[in-house]
Amino acid sequence: MTDLTDRIVRYGELKPCKTAFIDAHTPGSDQKENFTIIGGGVSESPDQHVHINLPHGFNIGAAGQPPKCRNSLHVHRTAEVFFVLSGRWRFFWGRWGTAGEVVLDEGDIFDIPTGIFRGFENVGTEYGMIMAILGGDDAGGGVVWAPQVVEDAADHGLVLAETGKLYDTKKGERLPEGVGPMPKLSEEEANSHPEPTTREVVGGYVRRYRDMVALADRAPCKVIGESAIIRDRPGFEVDLVTRASASDAMHSHEHPSVLMPVKGHWRVAWKGGETVLAPGDTMSVPEGLDHAAVPSMSGEAALYHVVGTDDPAGATWTG
Repeated sequence: MTDLTDRIVRYGELKPCKTAFIDAHTPGSDQKENFTIIGGGVSESPDQHVHINLPHGFNIGAAGQPPKCRNSLHVHRTAEVFFVLSGRWRFFWGRWGTAGEVVLDEGDIFDIPTGIFRGFENVGTEYGMIMAILGGDDAGGGVVWAPQVVEDAADHGLVLAETGKLYDTKKGERLPEGVGPMPKLSEEEANSHPEPTTREVVGGYVRRYRDMVALADRAPCKVIGESAIIRDRPGFEVDLVTRASASDAMHSHEHPSVLMPVKGHWRVAWKGGETVLAPGDTMSVPEGLDHAAVPSMSGEAALYHVVGTDDPAGATWTG
């Protein structure tokens, strides 16, 4: 019997961090809640709780925000994939966030190309949550912020050290002796980042939930992967499984996998155990373990399935 209790994180047990990043005090971004579910993530705060600290080849996190709250412009060195768990979200990108944008609803997914400044905000009427998959065990070593974000943060007391740790000068905190601030991108460096159009990004990297459900009528919809509807190899693959495409046949994977329901309740079974997952829950399945997941109740049911690959967690933008 395999006990997977420590590999299941319930939505109601998620522990937020409200000081995870450099913009935590900046008006308009100061109500964010960040969650690190699997892996160390990219949080800059020692207060960030990590729920499952096991290497998977990728990280799983989440952001919860009230209406009109936004996440500031930044860049990752590895892939960043979001799907909307609840609410309505506007994603924007470019050096000043004006190169393009897209609004996503529940279940929609966005494989944000590496090397592009991106941000997002809750444009719905209630608290919303987006789930995130970051490539690599170390998620590329952290976040690179647009220069104006760093400047705004300093005006509100937060300074990021070259060690990647945040210090709040309004609380009397200072950088340790011999430790300098994180180098800020020069204007030339910041302006060298790609500025793809909405058509270029949305056409290649955004997929709508209802379209994927239609494609998953007989087999899981391959969303991200070498032969998927988003042809990318970011170090993991993503499938959407629905009631129509779910199977109770036991199977296993060579790499750790993760189950993340977006609609309905799902019964997950393995030798000697079973559990039921609801939207917002996250379950890590060890490599080599036979398991199966099927809807446990009537009604709409869909879950995202993520599994690691041997591909490097490298860049996705090919424009």
